[in-house]
Amino acid sequence: MLMDVGKREPPAPSVGEKMPMRHRRKALCAALLLSVSSALPAAPARFDQFRYSGQADKGVAPQEGEFRNPILAGYYPDPSVTRVGDVYYLVNSSFAHFPGLPVFTSKDLVHWTQIANAIDRPSQLDFTGRRISQAVFAPDISWHDGRFYIVNTCVECGGNFVITADDPAGPWSDPVWLPFEGIDPSLYWEGDKAYIVNNRAPDEPPRYDGHRAIWIQEYDWRAGKMVGESTQLINGGVDISKKPVWIEGPHIFRKDGYYYLTAAEGGTSVNHSQVVLRAKSLRGPYVPFDQNPILTQRDLDPARPDPIGSAGHAKLVQTQKGDWWATFLAVRPYADDYYNIGRETFLLPVTWKDGWPVILPKGDAIPHTLKAPDLPPQSAPALPTSGDIAYTETFDGPKLPMQWIGIRTPKQPFYRLSNGMLELDSGAPLGDLDGVPAFIGRRQQHVNATFSTTLRYVPEKDGDRAGLAAVQSDRSNLFFGVTQIAGRPMVALYTRDAADADTLVRSAPVAIDGPITLTIRMTGGTMGFDYTVGGHAQTLADDIDATLLSTKKAGGFVGTVVGPYHYTPAS
Repeated sequence: MLMDVGKREPPAPSVGEKMPMRHRRKALCAALLLSVSSALPAAPARFDQFRYSGQADKGVAPQEGEFRNPILAGYYPDPSVTRVGDVYYLVNSSFAHFPGLPVFTSKDLVHWTQIANAIDRPSQLDFTGRRISQAVFAPDISWHDGRFYIVNTCVECGGNFVITADDPAGPWSDPVWLPFEGIDPSLYWEGDKAYIVNNRAPDEPPRYDGHRAIWIQEYDWRAGKMVGESTQLINGGVDISKKPVWIEGPHIFRKDGYYYLTAAEGGTSVNHSQVVLRAKSLRGPYVPFDQNPILTQRDLDPARPDPIGSAGHAKLVQTQKGDWWATFLAVRPYADDYYNIGRETFLLPVTWKDGWPVILPKGDAIPHTLKAPDLPPQSAPALPTSGDIAYTETFDGPKLPMQWIGIRTPKQPFYRLSNGMLELDSGAPLGDLDGVPAFIGRRQQHVNATFSTTLRYVPEKDGDRAGLAAVQSDRSNLFFGVTQIAGRPMVALYTRDAADADTLVRSAPVAIDGPITLTIRMTGGTMGFDYTVGGHAQTLADDIDATLLSTKKAGGFVGTVVGPYHYTPAS
């Protein structure tokens, strides 16, 4: 508009020249308008509906009385489970996604419903500067004297802490920080006393890379502080002469006069495993099971059909009927240890052999289906967490469902629901560790999945963009949507493959005088990108390599999250 006004008026004299009063008024108004327009925030991007459809593994069909693994499909790693009466509660890691630490409940260990994000207020934790696979690792949930406890680590953002809640659906408290080194704390309750067991540095100079130890110390749960001496329980792992790496995720429980300590060993990739040791005294000495590990898939042929791998990080729970089960993480690669959906939550029964727990005999593959726990049957939740999953988010509620997550802790709101639409203001660009992108998404829960949304947006200058982002890490992600290139509105696909800058894969001119529907198709290791304008559907790109969104390429500990994104570069 300012350019049009300028064309209708004669050129104004330069600064310092005498100009008629009407020219001075016009120049002053133009300068004021330019200043105001530069200061105004960009118009929001508006999203009308968000749709997801994911198909479970082909050929896997649970029979009557059976359940399907995983029980939580997609990026739900490091599960910790506890029972209170006849109700089970489970919490997962969420790293630098916010809100974080999803809390689930179930009565049959198979059908789960999310009831909270334990980290749901910016005042609780600050993830500024943290990469997506940093921040909150490996939470543990427990219950004592009418209160729920989550003990956790915020990596590079404060260390170890405890939060509590009278109701597991929240609100959860602000963190109480704990002054000890290491990660993966868990609480062991004995009578009215509590102890924290966790991964720390060994009481000697490390002998090799990945040499860690398991320690225990009393926790005064009333005062919220550590008391007494720390005791090293395990140095290195089951057999330090074999240089075991990354003993972590420890849990202690008591049965038949023994204290059992279970922990993960071998790192979180293909050598992952679960081991067990026991002692007559809480502080040891702990003796390892001579048939460790009690869970692993590292000895199986990686080329076997429909593999489940990298199993470990288990926690055992006893049902009200006396049976034992274990939740643990594992992955489902689509090829050569490539998986984009992250580490998932699985469930297996625990058998006891000569006083030792065994989750899975050596050489056995994790089954995709098996007999359900002997517990009262429970109806499937409205939003399934396993099997085929499909939903449509219409954005017509008072707030987004708790399954929506963003990246890092927002200092101020960047989205709102208005008239059945999600309105996204502009935020930081993807990859800016000190900022929060205007991105809010849902987990990809299936190897074969489709995401789509309908967007209403007009870019105002080159670099403006709004559409769908698929994010595995700060350096491995993609954008598909509307942007402006060389002064023209375009639909475009940009990728970032373990890089700090985008690569334009493909673009096409697009009319944006109405809504545009964007669709991302994930099929194993490939992706397709479609758009519809004015009822006319077109494919922008097909058979695009999806391995850039895999953990194998991107590294880290999360899974792909897909959702609306808006970014406007600073003028």
